[in-house]
Amino acid sequence: MSATGGPVREVHVSAAVVTDGAGRTLLVRKRGTERFMAPGGKPEPGESASAALVRELHEELGVVVAESALRYLGRFESDAANEPGYRVVAEAFAIRLAPASVSAAAEIAEARWLTADEASRLPLAPLSTEHLLPLAWA
Repeated sequence: MSATGGPVREVHVSAAVVTDGAGRTLLVRKRGTERFMAPGGKPEPGESASAALVRELHEELGVVVAESALRYLGRFESDAANEPGYRVVAEAFAIRLAPASVSAAAEIAEARWLTADEASRLPLAPLSTEHLLPLAWA
């Protein structure tokens, strides 16, 4: 039950903790939103979490990665950044990419490579601040 007494509404996603070789992590901001978050998205019916992430990384960032390149980090839950009243349940994976291979596409307005200090000055999604960014910079 939610704080209002109704059922908890959930959004299931696959999320990527994307790092480069210089200690930075990649955060994205979707069009029409303010908060930066880890790349990823919702799986299609019957699609595995890792397959969904491979598809989303290609659609949103123009990169082609193999499922075998993803390292599973775990399942995490936080308040959804852009859907009030929802919880996001994320299957998270780590991957290292070269910054030059990434470009914002589809619904992504911005893709930024950031240090921990730079990210701390931006509006961030709860999933990123509570779970994913600490893993990126551990």
